[in-house]
Amino acid sequence: MKPIRVLQWGLGAMGSGMARLILEKSGLEIVAAVDARPEYVGQDLGDVLKLGKSLGVTVTDKPETVLDKEAVDIVVIATTSWVKEQMADLTQIIKAGVDCISIAEEMADPWAQSPDLADELHALALEHGVALLGTGVNPGFVLDLLIVVLTGGNHTVERIEASRVNDLSPYGPTVMRTQGVGTTPEAFRAGVADGSIVGHVGFPESIHMISDALGLDVDRIEQSREPIISNVRRETPHVVVEPGMVAGCAHIGIGYRGDVEVIKLVHPQQIHPHLEAQETGDYIHIYGKPEIHMAIQPEIAGGIATMGITVNMISRVVAATPGLKRMIDLPVPAALMGASAYSRKA
Repeated sequence: MKPIRVLQWGLGAMGSGMARLILEKSGLEIVAAVDARPEYVGQDLGDVLKLGKSLGVTVTDKPETVLDKEAVDIVVIATTSWVKEQMADLTQIIKAGVDCISIAEEMADPWAQSPDLADELHALALEHGVALLGTGVNPGFVLDLLIVVLTGGNHTVERIEASRVNDLSPYGPTVMRTQGVGTTPEAFRAGVADGSIVGHVGFPESIHMISDALGLDVDRIEQSREPIISNVRRETPHVVVEPGMVAGCAHIGIGYRGDVEVIKLVHPQQIHPHLEAQETGDYIHIYGKPEIHMAIQPEIAGGIATMGITVNMISRVVAATPGLKRMIDLPVPAALMGASAYSRKA
């Protein structure tokens, strides 16, 4: 089996983790790496990843020097959460004729909030014969694809309620800021108002994807964000939360068909939830015929699963027809444990 040649673009926490995982897979090979950090540029990727050995791949900040469809089969890009911020890079990748997977949350279903940009990307991908996918653990799996798959045996679905209760403690300072961790309740509400505190990125994408897959005809999405105020001291390497301060964000997204609530997604994220006896987990409730209730405890590990799902979708995207894809458009992800896992066609 000839390995799939991968260009890893972005070597932050997620990008470097995906690069290490790619190196473990016999059917994948990293042939190039892109990152804008001055301290990484010119270094061997093995040194950047602290592997203790050279990989013969030099990190560059000039993607045009390595974007060659004769040498690269697919780009995995991990640079931002927003479609608009990634448009220029995605356009460059597509025009080079190379398939791509993005972990930008809005790319999970860009038609949800940026239909014009989604149409532009889709048309460009068709023109250049490449496949483009946005994925991750959430959006991309837990609160959308997994829900869709669970309805596969249903005769009817009246409404869906799902929640993901997770621990933010392993994440870095950017996530702490966007979740409002370490702020006062007043500063949290001010941050929600001015857009600096966003909570979870991806509810419109997940709701739109579920609605499209099931034909639920959601025509309106509303979101709310409330502070999770701590009663105890909590601390991570990046933030200290004293009693009375904000430990996380309780974020809810609701999809309506007319005035009827048909999809409700709940995502309370906080640091060290166990300090106040809060168990983590993923919970899906499907009301219809039959009624389905699923619980996974603890939650599917966010960072680890984002790396896993992205890497596991590489072979699916390389085998896909051209165009902008969502997870509901491709074969379901499966761990790449042997040769047969690489051969499933879209």
